[in-house]
Amino acid sequence: MWRIWLLVDPRRALVLQGIWLAFIAIMVHLILLSSNKYNWIDGPKTVKAPVVQNAPMPAPATAPAGK
Repeated sequence: MWRIWLLVDPRRALVLQGIWLAFIAIMVHLILLSSNKYNWIDGPKTVKAPVVQNAPMPAPATAPAGK
């Protein structure tokens, strides 16, 4: 195992590992913040029922009086 550190600089490896872990942590937090269930800042978003505007029913047709 010690021969690996002869090929790789330990300081550079630890810095890159820290940057990679910070990137993964930020990505996980952003994914959780974008979800509805786990958003701890805004809370769950409630879906409001859409407002439906119905037109009034037309008057019923009547039979002609002459027939």
